[in-house]
Amino acid sequence: MEGDALGLMNGLLWNSMLIAAPVLAAALLTGVAISVLQVATQLQEMTLSYVPKLLVAASVLLLLGPWMIHRITEFATRMVMLIPDLG
Repeated sequence: MEGDALGLMNGLLWNSMLIAAPVLAAALLTGVAISVLQVATQLQEMTLSYVPKLLVAASVLLLLGPWMIHRITEFATRMVMLIPDLG
């Protein structure tokens, strides 16, 4: 029983990481690129980094949204199908 619960938790965490990683990585890379640009130009405007990160994150969500929804739906369906076997 404990092994099953740990396996389900492992699957949940793995799927969460896999789904969130592209958006987080894109925002991170954009933030680093903007920071390097700000250092090179000595333009230290705080709002300059938010808009590009927001646009990149939204773009990644638009591009990978169907894959993310499919992955979440597939995982949820597997979990619901396991309910009778847990008891």
